[in-house]
Amino acid sequence: MANRKQSHVEFIPLFQKSFLLPRYWGVWLGITTLAAITLIPARLRDPLLGVIGRIAGKCAPSARRRALINLLYCLPEKSESEREKIVDAMFATMLQAIAMMAELALRPNIVKTRIHWHRRDILDSLRDSGHNVILLAPHSWAVDLPAMLLAGEGQRMAAMFHNQSNLVIDYAWNLARYRCGARMHARNDGIRPFISSVRQGYWGYYLPDQDHGEQHSEFADFFATYKATLPIVGRMMKVCRAKIVPLFPVYNSKTHSLEIYLRAPLIEDDLVTDSAGQARRLNAEVEVLVRPNPEQYTWVLKLLKTRRPGDQEPYSRQELYPKR
Repeated sequence: MANRKQSHVEFIPLFQKSFLLPRYWGVWLGITTLAAITLIPARLRDPLLGVIGRIAGKCAPSARRRALINLLYCLPEKSESEREKIVDAMFATMLQAIAMMAELALRPNIVKTRIHWHRRDILDSLRDSGHNVILLAPHSWAVDLPAMLLAGEGQRMAAMFHNQSNLVIDYAWNLARYRCGARMHARNDGIRPFISSVRQGYWGYYLPDQDHGEQHSEFADFFATYKATLPIVGRMMKVCRAKIVPLFPVYNSKTHSLEIYLRAPLIEDDLVTDSAGQARRLNAEVEVLVRPNPEQYTWVLKLLKTRRPGDQEPYSRQELYPKR
């Protein structure tokens, strides 16, 4: 892609003159508006962003449908109205968390007063002991923030990411990450650069819940259904000689703060079983982190796209939430 420097070491976002073409003016207007919104105190902007987010969720039928289907499969014990409320709250959280990310990139000292780590001693202990660390962070709308915060503290961070289809959005999003000091690795460069960084002492930041297809995945229980899961964390633990620490950021719109929840490092014995056991262990951690705050999770992703032979892909089932 034109907006990035290709490197086997790291990804560096680069500005291109083509970004100034008229077709991108709307995107730049949106970015400028987002930057201006960060000047508004969070206690004033969060209610407004929550309303806008809910409206946006109603106006995005495809994304809303994916979220509802995911919730139907994963949390069938919830009533239809409860799942609708989760989706509405998810879209509200989306804009609030993105605004905090922009604020962190532009006004870091303001944001840091609204950050609350839970069990931060886990990270401090690992840092003091010199351990390699991989943070296991399920997709949430605030997922970038803990890595950016740690990088801003001087901790060397390395993360894998997927490029956005819009080049200007991709540039701006990754520039915010890069300015905080994080080393980034594009997914299409493979996992080896990421592993190399962790072995060099960078703390890895790994998102475990994307669907990468059947070839390298295992089908493992995931909430009330199953999903294709890469059984890779155990191998990364051994190859990188790293501690695996589950983490989940939650944007609290009532206190206008970010709550970052940490769990104890995974025990090596839990991850040296067969591939199916590793995949299930990974999904179990995601469940524990997400269940208390399901509105924080990015249910709009095609989490359940890959199915076992004979099972229909949920998103192709026309009878589920038919488009109006």
